[in-house]
Amino acid sequence: MKKVLLIEDDAVLRENTAELLELAAYDVTTAPNGKVGVEIAQQLLPDAIVCDIMMPELDGYGVLEFLSKQDHTKYIPFIFLSAKTERQDVRKGMDLGADDYITKPFSEDELISAIESRIAKALILQEEREKYQHTTFAEDESNIRTLNDLKNFFDDNGEIFTYKKDEVIYEEGQNSNFIYLITKGVVKCYKLDEQGKELTTALHKEDDLFGYTSFTQNIAYQETATAIKDVEIVGLSKNELKNVLNKNHKVTLELIQLLTDNLSTVKDQLLQMAYSSVYKKTATTILKFAEKLNRKPDDPIKISRNDLASVAGIATETLIRTMSSFKKQGLIEIEGRNIKIVDLQKLQQIC
Repeated sequence: MKKVLLIEDDAVLRENTAELLELAAYDVTTAPNGKVGVEIAQQLLPDAIVCDIMMPELDGYGVLEFLSKQDHTKYIPFIFLSAKTERQDVRKGMDLGADDYITKPFSEDELISAIESRIAKALILQEEREKYQHTTFAEDESNIRTLNDLKNFFDDNGEIFTYKKDEVIYEEGQNSNFIYLITKGVVKCYKLDEQGKELTTALHKEDDLFGYTSFTQNIAYQETATAIKDVEIVGLSKNELKNVLNKNHKVTLELIQLLTDNLSTVKDQLLQMAYSSVYKKTATTILKFAEKLNRKPDDPIKISRNDLASVAGIATETLIRTMSSFKKQGLIEIEGRNIKIVDLQKLQQIC
């Protein structure tokens, strides 16, 4: 059973959150303030720490700053839980080294998902540290032989950025200084035609690379990227990535293959938009979003009709009529912005 340390000065919230985590099969220890939390963390060595920011004795920033300097606690996943929602507050928390930042009020799924993913990531990084011991990618870039190695290099050496849902990550025409790896969330890339109609060119999920234009020339971004869900990404400068690729030709070939696959996907999307029926376009788009957004196949997807229509390449009104038809046929259920696939097999057959 994984151990979680919950540091929260609000007694009611502390008890409710602890009960929630216990029901999710975690062994929960609580602390009423930062000072006590630091003492418990050093003795308990939990698998994850969930910590409020505004607390007496020692605030959450102080807790993180202290624990991150101790060899035996610095790798413990640290998640802020706070009512402070201003971007500068979130930025400060992430700059101090927090693994995640959840704002109050929060949902049960949001908290559990954050803890699960951060514990999993910590275990993977621990295995990598044990495997390579004192040798790191930063010290020896020649270790980068595969795309997974390259993504680990992003994690270890890149700059962390966070964006709220619908925030713009970069705009078409801006200088393309970074290549990005998504560590959390989903990103939509799109272009606007002369009439201002939006055409979605790509959907990128966790562990995808995006933002590449040219690795050798200063070419501006050719599309706009926005966060469909709250996003955390790691950016690596083009110059640094270029140095890595110059020393590791094998991973360069893998990256070229990735770019080739992406181009093929865009071509297929354009052909579908040009020649497919409205039914096929709509079904394919729903399945595509389900793949990008869902952890489980039967989970509902929450997405705007405009985004769905943009990817499908059809008018929003046409999409809504088609989805209503799917609902009558028992293929999907619709509740507000939520779409739940009821008959996956029949929906796939339409494609």
